[in-house]
Amino acid sequence: MIRPSALLMLCLALLLPMAAVARLDGPLEVTKPGKVRDLAEIRSSRTLRVLVNQSRNSSGEVQGQAIGVEYHRLRAFEQYLNGHARDGQAINLKIIPKAKDQLLGALARGEGDLVAPGELLDIKAAHKISPSDPIASDVPLWLVGVKGERRFTKLEQLSGRTLALTTGSAAADAISQVNQKLALHKQPPIKVEWVDPTLAVEDVLEMVQAGIFHLTIVEKPIAERWSKILPKLRFDKQVAISESGDEYWFVRQDASMLRASIDRFLKTYRTPADQDVAFQRIYRRLYQVRNPLARVDRQRLEKLRPILQKHAGEQGMDWLNLAALAFKESALDPSAHNSGGPTGLMQITPSAAQRVGVNNIENLDGNVQAGARYLAMIRRKFFASPKLNERERMAFVLAAYNMGPERVQGMRTEARRRGLNPNQWFFQVERIAMEQVGMGAVSYVNSVNKYYLAFDRERESLEPTATKVASRK
Repeated sequence: MIRPSALLMLCLALLLPMAAVARLDGPLEVTKPGKVRDLAEIRSSRTLRVLVNQSRNSSGEVQGQAIGVEYHRLRAFEQYLNGHARDGQAINLKIIPKAKDQLLGALARGEGDLVAPGELLDIKAAHKISPSDPIASDVPLWLVGVKGERRFTKLEQLSGRTLALTTGSAAADAISQVNQKLALHKQPPIKVEWVDPTLAVEDVLEMVQAGIFHLTIVEKPIAERWSKILPKLRFDKQVAISESGDEYWFVRQDASMLRASIDRFLKTYRTPADQDVAFQRIYRRLYQVRNPLARVDRQRLEKLRPILQKHAGEQGMDWLNLAALAFKESALDPSAHNSGGPTGLMQITPSAAQRVGVNNIENLDGNVQAGARYLAMIRRKFFASPKLNERERMAFVLAAYNMGPERVQGMRTEARRRGLNPNQWFFQVERIAMEQVGMGAVSYVNSVNKYYLAFDRERESLEPTATKVASRK
């Protein structure tokens, strides 16, 4: 017989937010634990390997201009180390982007010398990891919504509502604790939607502004920074989410000299007054995703669904990928025309359509057929490798649709040379695109990806029952 107390604990456990399970990006790479490298070994190798949070907010660089908050500090630390070199040999940074929840594990395995997350990072479960002196102290978490929707003054008011959080969010423990209190009062828990791993914290904020997600929680510095780009965001600062935390850099415990150098550097470092100038200039016109499931757009999608499903099915594609691309290209308007030649729903050019055997793209059926065939041709000729998972494959196809497959293949080659994963577009090969051609193509793929995820969340309501039954056969 189960005791009442044990039953209560079991119920509480079931109400807690489930831990996020990040999907693997490409093939799993097996690595052996590396030797601890302290400052002497780093100077000898002339390379400081820095594990960074792959969020563009933390570690982005666009055509030589730093937009990630950690880039300025890391470059200043690089100059600091080189200014104190006795032999005159310069140390260069090797940036290694990882998902936030993988950073400390990679450091423990010796895959890097230093972790610079740019966000709050819990080290309670970390083994043989040492934090630096605080980068920032007493950093609060803010509840973020959109202007015009209900405000909140305490976390318990979110009972029954859903928060969109990225993997590794510092808010997870606070939500678990509140849900325990809500369970004792027989109130519905706060639900957590762990977002797709292709989304960084800034992507979630953009989707909140668009109305795709309704609420999220982020660190105050991140909220304040992105409010300059996303003016519709609302911050419920009165909501006490958890005690304020400190941000750190991290090294292995045995790297005592590196840790000492970091702490000496941090005592003198001051954030540049113009740190966000390039960030605001580059992003201001790019982050403009809107909700593709607003009433009028949803009605348009329903009318277009049969033809999108028909041609996507012929090419073995998910019709929502075509729908997301069409929303980005034409806002689901079959009559859209561009002075440069792209035409119709899919905004495909006559020359591209002719390459896949379609001559009439003024007709809706021909336009969608040409777009679907062209995407399938790119996939078949350039991105058919089994080393690509389907989400990454589609991202590469979209990038190639936007700027040409040969150029994207060249970026994959450069990514491999730099030690990045050539089979992962998001946060890996896209870094090469940011450096070489700017944010245009990266923003294009990200926007289509967000529209796809918005549609996919509503797949059940977008696909009639008969279509679902037929697709299973």
